[in-house]
Amino acid sequence: MTPQRLATIDMVNDCDGFPDLETNPRGYADQLSRLYTLVWEDDQGAFPIGYLPITVLDALRKTPASIRGRLDINPTARTAALWQNLKSYEERTKQAAQLTSYWRKNQTFRLLRGWRNEMWPVYGRNGELLMSIERAAMGLFGTTRYGVHMTAYLRRKDNTSDYDFRIWVPKRSSNKSTYPGMLDNTVAGGLMTHEDPFECIIREADEEASLPEDVMRRSAVETGTVTYIFITDERSGGEPGYIYPECQWVYDLELPSDGSVVPKPKDGEVESFSLHTVEEIQEQLAQGLWKPNCAMVMLDFFARHGVYTPENQPYYDQICARAHRFIPFPGPHWNYQHPDTRC
Repeated sequence: MTPQRLATIDMVNDCDGFPDLETNPRGYADQLSRLYTLVWEDDQGAFPIGYLPITVLDALRKTPASIRGRLDINPTARTAALWQNLKSYEERTKQAAQLTSYWRKNQTFRLLRGWRNEMWPVYGRNGELLMSIERAAMGLFGTTRYGVHMTAYLRRKDNTSDYDFRIWVPKRSSNKSTYPGMLDNTVAGGLMTHEDPFECIIREADEEASLPEDVMRRSAVETGTVTYIFITDERSGGEPGYIYPECQWVYDLELPSDGSVVPKPKDGEVESFSLHTVEEIQEQLAQGLWKPNCAMVMLDFFARHGVYTPENQPYYDQICARAHRFIPFPGPHWNYQHPDTRC
């Protein structure tokens, strides 16, 4: 079967799937009708920190209070609050672990089959840590997820491409539980609680691509963040319909043009690496071969490096807006300034 060809806007929609209130109020209202907003209250009042699917709210209701902890539901406002009575980060993190471990043991959600023993942060209004939650369970609460993505490339001009970029593209392992066999950014990974983004990308570059630490520290350049709100489907390794607000710290790495530094698989996450022209990647994207959020990062790369411009890309403004979408839940992304503002 020939893969369906995607327009650039289809790629954007595949990643940033949550309707925007201003541009699509009807779609936004329809989406919210299937959710409750997870809120937290401090001395300034209540504020949102995540989206709870109705299935998760039902599971919370059915879970014994001794396991679940305190749950406050406001059906009129369609909000829910968890663990508001617990006073410390440690207490809330422990309660979250007890709940998600119980669901995992009872196979309540397929999503928890991907349990990673990695703790991811949930932030309060002023940047404080409210709690940490197991990575695989974050989607159940719809809280903001953080990660790092890097595009490694070299410059080589010849008559095979209109551009001098040659980009290293990995193929994900066919054994991965999420997006098996799809194409990815050169290096990518999740950002754990208390982990610095740059240290994270250095760690991931070693683990996934065998890239030396000294090369990374010398040549990796932070270019800003990519933010979007993804809605999961069957490719995600669990039930469809979870809401993933995500912020990715993005890095570029220009490698020597002589090919003396080459990414190589190391930890089994990646099946292989191959070097591609811009045109080859554009064709792969059009065929839907890229993992959705990695496609968004690559579109952002093309915009930042002048492959896409307002003159040659009719969706340029949408790429820039949707790849840097406002996420309504608090965290370090709220105060982040992009080093590169071209997109």
